[in-house]
Amino acid sequence: MRSTTGSFVLALAAAGLLLVPVAHAQNESPAKPPMTTPGPKSAPENISDQKLDAAAAAIKRVSDIKVTYDAKVAMVPEAEKARLAGEAEQAMTKAVIDQGLSVDEYLSILRVARADPAVHDQLTKRLK
Repeated sequence: MRSTTGSFVLALAAAGLLLVPVAHAQNESPAKPPMTTPGPKSAPENISDQKLDAAAAAIKRVSDIKVTYDAKVAMVPEAEKARLAGEAEQAMTKAVIDQGLSVDEYLSILRVARADPAVHDQLTKRLK
């Protein structure tokens, strides 16, 4: 079984970036113009409302777990930090799976939300 520690670091970062308005990212000047003319606005992937609901619930749980474990890690000796990090990883994995998503599905939805303003907005609304 592969470790998902790196994946969850990215997931947490992505979850945090969901809170940053997409318009902010659009204020930056692109380095190059797009190579192709964009077609009609549509999500790169068809993500069902059920999957978006599950992802939003998982984001909330993962964020809560991160806050809880960050506080615990700050209060324990160095020798205990690795054990707590493992517990946090297991708890975050369980939080995602309990919502009916695989870790890969969860991360994929977050990547799409970061890239597509429509999906970003749909997911952000569910986080409120």
